[in-house]
Amino acid sequence: MKKYMAALSLAMLCGAATLPTAADDNPASTAISAHGDAEKGKRIFNRCKACHNLTAAERSRMGPNLDGLFGRQAGSKDDYKYSKALAEADFVWTEEKLDAWLGSPKTFLPGNKMAFAGLRKEQDRMDLMAYLRTATVAGE
Repeated sequence: MKKYMAALSLAMLCGAATLPTAADDNPASTAISAHGDAEKGKRIFNRCKACHNLTAAERSRMGPNLDGLFGRQAGSKDDYKYSKALAEADFVWTEEKLDAWLGSPKTFLPGNKMAFAGLRKEQDRMDLMAYLRTATVAGE
């Protein structure tokens, strides 16, 4: 995990828009969320809920709904108008991609319209992902 995070940090510092490839393209991988605390993640999500909903039953807010997030093609929710950068992004949301995004959205994908500066603490991102793993299951 530390080796991956070091490579990811280097990629982010260099402004890379793509991440290291390996098992990180598997949306079913819980390599990051397994180290998080969902209860703490639920509290961290309070920073996100002004812009994001967790279920499809609710209308999109300033940001898209996060239901069914893991495994979903980036920029693909029908009821949300994405930035050109996200609409043209060619990746599927995995924990590794979301970790890089949450660390620094503007660095991960320049040109996106998310105003959030990011979560600098690795543990905060792990906790948030642990919560999102349970809260974003489509149809719940």
